[in-house]
Amino acid sequence: MPKKHFSKQNCELVCVRFSKDSSPGKTAPTMSPGKDREALYEDASGEGVTTIYSSAAPPQVSDSTDEFTTYFDQKIPIPEDEKHPWFSFRKLWAFTGPGFLMSIAYLDPGNIESDLQSGAVAGFKLLWVLLLATVIGLLLQRLAARLGVVTGLHLAEVCNRQYPKVPRIILWLMVELAIIGSDMQEVIGSAIAINLLSVGGVPLWGGVLITIADTFVFLFLDKYGLRKLEAFFGFLITIMAIMFGYEYGTVKPDQGQLLKGMFMPYCDKCGPPQLEQAVGIVGAVIMPHNMYLHSALVKSRQIDRSNKKEVKEANKYFFIESCIALFISFIINVFVVSVFAEAFYNKTNAEVHDVCSNTSISHAGLFPLNNDTLEVDIYKGGVVLGCYFGPAALYIWAIGILAAGQSSTMTGTYSGQFVMEGFLNLKWSRFARVVLTRSIAITPTLLVAIFQDVEHLTGMNDFLNVLMSLQLPFALIPVLTFTSLRPVMNDFANGLGWKIAGGILVVIIISINMYFVVIYVTALGQMVLYVIASLISIVYLAFVAYLSWQCLIALGISSLACGQTYHLGLTAHPELFLLNNIDADPVMSR
Repeated sequence: MPKKHFSKQNCELVCVRFSKDSSPGKTAPTMSPGKDREALYEDASGEGVTTIYSSAAPPQVSDSTDEFTTYFDQKIPIPEDEKHPWFSFRKLWAFTGPGFLMSIAYLDPGNIESDLQSGAVAGFKLLWVLLLATVIGLLLQRLAARLGVVTGLHLAEVCNRQYPKVPRIILWLMVELAIIGSDMQEVIGSAIAINLLSVGGVPLWGGVLITIADTFVFLFLDKYGLRKLEAFFGFLITIMAIMFGYEYGTVKPDQGQLLKGMFMPYCDKCGPPQLEQAVGIVGAVIMPHNMYLHSALVKSRQIDRSNKKEVKEANKYFFIESCIALFISFIINVFVVSVFAEAFYNKTNAEVHDVCSNTSISHAGLFPLNNDTLEVDIYKGGVVLGCYFGPAALYIWAIGILAAGQSSTMTGTYSGQFVMEGFLNLKWSRFARVVLTRSIAITPTLLVAIFQDVEHLTGMNDFLNVLMSLQLPFALIPVLTFTSLRPVMNDFANGLGWKIAGGILVVIIISINMYFVVIYVTALGQMVLYVIASLISIVYLAFVAYLSWQCLIALGISSLACGQTYHLGLTAHPELFLLNNIDADPVMSR
């Protein structure tokens, strides 16, 4: 086959992946006259991700990085709409799906519990924190989606090809830990919802086992087609909106206080409990594994990455869809915060006990006869709603929690699949992957459900929130790093404004979550735990510092570059090398 020629004037984007038999330091083929050869930088495994411009569309490459071999065995085609070149509802509909699956992480039981506690502890005063956290989450999800669209690789795959062996194994373990923690929260929420719906007839351990079984059933729905699967997730989100919207309509919150709390950044007469709750909102909303999930889901659309216009268009429509999806999730979260802010803010245990004693809800014993401020969780939240607004409010609440738990459990399993395949290049069967994640997540949850009460089961959520807060840097730092690298993103790399804003956001979010972790650890009050936490912190911070160092180089601080920074495709001055002449056959055939 003759050589293919690449020119700067007529160029389109194509992602090229160099195979493992490429030797480090291998130079590019001869360039145009007057230009020196430049090295293509590779990681320690011999692989690297770079982007070049091609004058012709590349052939279809049958590669595991481009095909969904486990869950998505099809790609949704994007229709042409020449009548509406700037914006087409037909195209938006074709791109709709990944953003809504991603948004489910903003509606999982951990988020719902954070919402209700926020309302009960601070009233409407922290709604602006929820709004701000959702907007920040949207911006970070945009970066993850752009990485998947532009490179054709999701975040785990890029990490595998760009980080050296030891860091990427540590990174994989940390992300898996976050997924397992999130999975446990979702199982807990589902088990509690089933217990409430059965009026205690199904014990908590029974709810855990039911959650295992129905998750297997639901996960096989994608065999009926990707669009049907996405429609099912949309159905679950609709159930949540209707259920929590019903509670909102029943309680009828003060609209003036709601708008004031949402758009006026203030917290009058707030103390440590309200501050801790504000930090908890940020930790609950921004989930580490969601970055990996979103960057993979966007690969389900048929996009010609050799066509720069199509790539730009895909980024636009995916961002619009994400805005819509997160707006809906934000409204549902506002429903929950407002219900508990209006009905239970500043309520005491004794007040709730008296009300529950005079109703058919037989759970008054959950609330001791004292004047301490009411503390609620997912379980108690349903009970107090039932006490104040009737049994229907309790059952509707439980249905909403069940929908939240089931949907987020499934997306968590998808996240685990993409992360395992991306980091380890393992192609496990759907059944094997679900058995592994279910076993790891279910075992401790089941033990607590059998030998402890609902108080201890819901109390696990605090620990799990801390666990996931600790994992945030392992998603935010890599996604900012790689979307800022021109060798990876080409013309779609972050500009200076995005680099500065992204860096500031990452620092703020990580700092907030570290504060949340410190509060949790100091509240334990045991010296042995302090020592253990200190030792773990040293190792943890060292690894975060390593990732941050690589990220700062990617952001343009070339003075920090030293040693073999080519492991990230970096030089002292990261840039894209356009090749005028290249023998594309060996590359394209892979």
